[in-house]
Amino acid sequence: MAYRGSRPTAVWIIIALNLLLFIATLINGNLILLLGLQPISFLARPWTIVTNLFIHGGVWHIFANMITLYFFGSFLCRLIGVKKFLLVYFAGGILGNIVFILLPPSPFSIAIGASGAVFALAGVLVVLMPKLRVLLYFIIPLPLWVVVLVFFVIWSFLPGIAWQAHLGGLVLGLVAGYIFRRRVRYYYT
Repeated sequence: MAYRGSRPTAVWIIIALNLLLFIATLINGNLILLLGLQPISFLARPWTIVTNLFIHGGVWHIFANMITLYFFGSFLCRLIGVKKFLLVYFAGGILGNIVFILLPPSPFSIAIGASGAVFALAGVLVVLMPKLRVLLYFIIPLPLWVVVLVFFVIWSFLPGIAWQAHLGGLVLGLVAGYIFRRRVRYYYT
């Protein structure tokens, strides 16, 4: 696997947009209703399939998604390049949203957050770097696949969590990782 060494500018731009919109929703809470994805009103507000990826419901929600985006996204951006990173990020978020629309807890539920997109990044990394070790809570060294599995299971059973978005994003990431891995060329010197 080639390490491209490109700077993760795209990651910083996505984080900045999330932070700006988080501040905007603190000022005007109605933005969550306008930009969040609600299955019953999706056809009237189709932009929400993307805009909800930039809206978060609290400090811990945005912190968890952005710190994970920074670490996984920066690494993946350097590994596969900016274009593929952006493709995985947005396709994972959108597929997660489609799964949420198809399997909503209620048609009136509102999905917000970048978790589906972040799980897509994690899925790619699990396939491309199966032996990658990460520090859980910056302390406990574990294989990435264990961390992703643990967090997927934990976050899937908490009330108010859009597990559907997590599932859709993770599945897309795993498939994309498999496709990227098959296309890797090995060079011998």
